[in-house]
Amino acid sequence: MGTVHAGVGSDGTRVAVKVVHPEQAQEPEFRARFRREVELSSRVTGPYLVPLLIADPDAETPWLATAYVPGPTLYQHLLAHGPLAGGSLYALAAATAHALTAIHAAGVVHRDVKPQNVILTPGGPRVLDFGIAHAADGTSVTRTGVMTGTPGWISPEHYRTGTTGPESDVFAWGALLAYAATGWLPFGTGAPDVVAFRVMSGEPDLDGVPGPLRQIVEKALAKEPDARPSAAETARACTELLASQVTQVVQASAVPETAVDMVTALWDVPTEADPAWHVPPERHRSKRRLVGAVVLVAALVGGLAGGAAALMPGDTDNGERTSSATPPASPLSSAESARPSADTARDDTAGGEQQAAGGNSAADAESWGQARAARGEGEHDVARAVLHDQGVIARDLSPIELAPGAVRFHETRGEVYFSYRLTSDEQGMAYAETEIARSMCLTLRDVVLRLHPDLPYRTYVLMKEEKGRDAQVTWYEDFVGDAQCQSAVDVGAGWEPDEYGLGEAMIPSTDSEEIRVADRAATKIIERTNAMRGTLGTDQVLGHDEIKVGFDPANSAMYVWSDYLMWNQGQIETWADKVAGEACRVLENQRQTSDEGWPYTRYAVAEIGGSGYLMIRWGTITSQAACPA
Repeated sequence: MGTVHAGVGSDGTRVAVKVVHPEQAQEPEFRARFRREVELSSRVTGPYLVPLLIADPDAETPWLATAYVPGPTLYQHLLAHGPLAGGSLYALAAATAHALTAIHAAGVVHRDVKPQNVILTPGGPRVLDFGIAHAADGTSVTRTGVMTGTPGWISPEHYRTGTTGPESDVFAWGALLAYAATGWLPFGTGAPDVVAFRVMSGEPDLDGVPGPLRQIVEKALAKEPDARPSAAETARACTELLASQVTQVVQASAVPETAVDMVTALWDVPTEADPAWHVPPERHRSKRRLVGAVVLVAALVGGLAGGAAALMPGDTDNGERTSSATPPASPLSSAESARPSADTARDDTAGGEQQAAGGNSAADAESWGQARAARGEGEHDVARAVLHDQGVIARDLSPIELAPGAVRFHETRGEVYFSYRLTSDEQGMAYAETEIARSMCLTLRDVVLRLHPDLPYRTYVLMKEEKGRDAQVTWYEDFVGDAQCQSAVDVGAGWEPDEYGLGEAMIPSTDSEEIRVADRAATKIIERTNAMRGTLGTDQVLGHDEIKVGFDPANSAMYVWSDYLMWNQGQIETWADKVAGEACRVLENQRQTSDEGWPYTRYAVAEIGGSGYLMIRWGTITSQAACPA
């Protein structure tokens, strides 16, 4: 949404000045949102917040100024030093819980609690950035149906219904503390739809969170908002834990009485160097512009960008990768599913490969040798994102061994190269390379096309490195033209449903026709299911809470899933047979009667349990007669 500058007043006061990008300032809706941010920020005060000092949301270029607080973000600290432990972890828990208590007491919901919005100052943590906050009464200027927030920190109810409240902030707080204690997100990382699926139906990975704090975090991460404690209750519990920590390091008679003093007593986070600031020369200023000349550009603000480049590993000046604090994702298991062959994908896409700029020949070891390391902010962002996402893939592929290599750029050819080493059998090799290619496509479409559209790149090239041999091209693809990144996964070998599609189907649709068809299908399937209660061995009448329908537009598929866990395997198979036929007929009827063409030609039936999902039946529609009986 803008840039944050470090600035000084004529009296030497140091402030942080958020200046809106000019193109954003031209949008009335954005101005209204920024004005709302100023209003909400001015409401909230507390020892663990960053106070708003002055603002002018109606200026030609809107801006606001807050107090300057030195220190890295929680994300930056974890990246450099690893997870917090001991007193500092308990101090972080208490301080951030108290910050949320103050926010909620002012009638505000933050809606973007995450490590990038927590600064670790010498005096303790501070929560900042109200870029997408709204009033607790629900009023805001965010468009209906627009998902706000950052994947991994969004609550289950936000995914299901789009609603947020103080309980959603508490959920994000629980994820924040788990991340601070372990270095990984409790629901893993990956594609946004996959993360959404885990948040709504999976259990958090809390291994490594200290026992007493873990109990509080578990309650904060409850799936249902009503089951979570309030921020105030969480703050009280964390303060009690903090007090017990204090008594272990100081004499009992010297234990501080307030939470603020206890946080200060145990806060032990390395302080980063704070450079000297130069007071600008005196010059005429109006009373409205109290902030002096900008002297240091600090960082881009990601509040409205939704954190697309969040959790990327750092890099050194020579482009080498530094270690990441990001954890392995927790993959879900699937029966009867397998990834398509990377070799097949290469065969199918070879005819559609885009030649590089200037009509050059296809990429090879020579062009790889000519490519260079990242230069400039945009390319470094791309390199960090690729290395981060491929690092996640490497951990997800275990026991297949993937060693991410280097990211290079060939500007004249418009190509981004990624090298890797891979140890696996032939089948595992094909599967892994397909995953690598899909991740590359998704990453580059996000970072290049959305964040840095001025970059000249449109093609990615995968280079496999082997000892004693030149690097070999294993994939060469136009990520701009492949809008759904399907060339790497849908290779003509027969469609099969997977966790990505199921996760997409779980995100509520905003298309009226899809909603109508899904409701009709769910109603028919529920009726058929309840008519089979004798066969299925249950007396319970099931409804929309147990059986759901959704759509995966990228694969033209409709998913039907149940989270009713009382059937045995034979009963599940019987149910799935009936449901598959009903889903097939609903889609075929819609296709026959739709005037504008109905895009969905595939269906899948799945069961969701506590540890993952099971794909049971799926197919592609050809005719009404071909649907299962």
